[in-house]
Amino acid sequence: MSQSTSIPHPVESLLLAPIAAETQERLRKVRLMVFDVDGVLTDGRLFYNEDGECLKAFHALDGYGLRLLQECGITVAMITGRQGTIVSRRASELGINEVHQGIRDKAAVLQQLAQQYSLDMTQIGFMGDDLIDLSAMKRVGFVASVPNAPQYIRQLAHWVSDIEGGYGAARKCCDLILAAQGRLGHYFTQSPPVSLITGSPQ
Repeated sequence: MSQSTSIPHPVESLLLAPIAAETQERLRKVRLMVFDVDGVLTDGRLFYNEDGECLKAFHALDGYGLRLLQECGITVAMITGRQGTIVSRRASELGINEVHQGIRDKAAVLQQLAQQYSLDMTQIGFMGDDLIDLSAMKRVGFVASVPNAPQYIRQLAHWVSDIEGGYGAARKCCDLILAAQGRLGHYFTQSPPVSLITGSPQ
């Protein structure tokens, strides 16, 4: 789906009203959006069952947002310092192919992705919440974070969600990207894409 050049939909204007013009310009450039997992796509808490398997909770709102980005032609990736089958399963449910686990140097993976997709770093966004995300946050064009992140992390972000990680923060980020690129408003005048309403997991 190409970027819209029409008059912004009222919903897009409403979402973007509190966003600085410079940040909106950064949002318009995003072609690859990368998310940390723990603390961003989850609330950061870790639960273990009797078999020692680590369990995490993902939010359906976030999942739908990630699928919307992909539906609109924006590549989505997950990069996490931890490893686990639950992240792979969640990514598979959402049709996300770029899943990188056990990563300490996230900036190196971003550089690989930029080369793979022939993107400038200004066309990449990253949403993180902790020190392990610093190297990535310092290199991309758009940086997002969550309110439960340390203050020194939040200060590096161009935008900080007012919702904590794991409870819809990533969805708000997705909506802002789509609004800035004029791709959100048409969902209010057209039916959602078939791929988003066929019962696939969110």
